[in-house]
Amino acid sequence: MAITKDKKGSILAKLTDAFSEATSIAFVGFNKLTVADVSKMRKDLGSQGVRYFVAKKTLIKKALADKGYTGTIPELPGEVAVAWTTDDVTAPARGIHEYSKKLKGAVALLGGVFEGAFQDKAQVVAVATIPPVPVLRGMFVNVINSPIQGLVIALDKIRETKAA
Repeated sequence: MAITKDKKGSILAKLTDAFSEATSIAFVGFNKLTVADVSKMRKDLGSQGVRYFVAKKTLIKKALADKGYTGTIPELPGEVAVAWTTDDVTAPARGIHEYSKKLKGAVALLGGVFEGAFQDKAQVVAVATIPPVPVLRGMFVNVINSPIQGLVIALDKIRETKAA
């Protein structure tokens, strides 16, 4: 269906603003999604601070052209949407990757923009498997705590042998 010039202008303005504020962008391919699935996905992504917007590929490419990202834009076959965030850099890729596992064949990562450069599908999937920041912090604390915990266990064993 044809879109009027005014509507294209407003979509382009929205995409340009979104890409200006975004810390990371994921390009999403979708096919045969139900309205219920899209609504649930938008709600879940929104709770993680991720925005999701469907637009024509030409408008997405036009909005990306002025941003100065390095590399080449990945191929965007079929119907395309963008997911972006201003907070957790891995959240868009991780959220879409989780939904691609739930809705097999209906949603897929096509590529993205991370750290000012275009990334292909494989690189975006690799980013999607990075745990969220709170989990990474917990893992770091556990690594720091591990030697201390080992020392405490060893001292406790020594205490038990001395007491017996």
